[in-house]
Amino acid sequence: MTIAARASTAPPPPAVGHSTNLVGVPTPLLASRAYNEHPVPLPIAGVREMNRSFFTMLDDSPTLADAAEAFHKYMAAVFDLEPEQHEKARRSDGGVRRFRSSYLRLFKGWGYDNNSPEGAVLKGWVESRFGLFPTFHKGPIPAMGCKAWADYISEKMSSRFHNNSIYVQLDIMYGFCQWALERFIAPGESHLTLWRGVNDYDEHQMVERLDKRRVVIRMNNLVSFTSEREIADCFGDNILEARVPAAKVVFFSRLLPVHPLKGEDEFLVIGGDYAVNVSYF
Repeated sequence: MTIAARASTAPPPPAVGHSTNLVGVPTPLLASRAYNEHPVPLPIAGVREMNRSFFTMLDDSPTLADAAEAFHKYMAAVFDLEPEQHEKARRSDGGVRRFRSSYLRLFKGWGYDNNSPEGAVLKGWVESRFGLFPTFHKGPIPAMGCKAWADYISEKMSSRFHNNSIYVQLDIMYGFCQWALERFIAPGESHLTLWRGVNDYDEHQMVERLDKRRVVIRMNNLVSFTSEREIADCFGDNILEARVPAAKVVFFSRLLPVHPLKGEDEFLVIGGDYAVNVSYF
């Protein structure tokens, strides 16, 4: 039986996400290999309109360091994010003070384990804004209703991280990231070449084999890459090389001078079906 014949008799693939999102591109298209090869911008509805003063400050910033300082001051003012609020602190009576949630706290949790509750909140933000369902959280998610899906839903909705408009914080951060890529990091570039090291494919769904070294893989809705192949070698024997649309980069390590993901030149990337080159350490 030919590949085409097998494809025609195969059951339909599970839904990749919601029928609507906040970026104006149909979710099945956004998740597709076609989008990843021919991307268009993905502005989240209302972010620039609701934060005009912030983006005006950015346009007046001569360097990325100046822009990062403007970002820090804006987030601190709007969301009351001061350094001592990034961690728990003890009250004088021995109780624990509850500080406001911060995008930095989510990055810290992601850095320890992308299947953590903080990771679930980040994946939930991607689902909310870009429409993509996660494909893995503590285990494969073949469909809604499985245990991994239930764990993801429970953790992404925890009030522990939703007491300070955390999704809005992430919206502004993504807008800043996109601005910085266009202004300083990759002006005029539609893609960045990034690498990811893996030991197995439990977190990745094989979609199609193109040739001996090139395959199409469905990535989780939020996934980590690095801009240095040598760093990817530290995370697995199989090295995935992908041309990632700049529009799908949520965060990168050079964006801010201090943050929990600083050490690995890490890029947080929105998932979907990527054609990747596979090599071995």
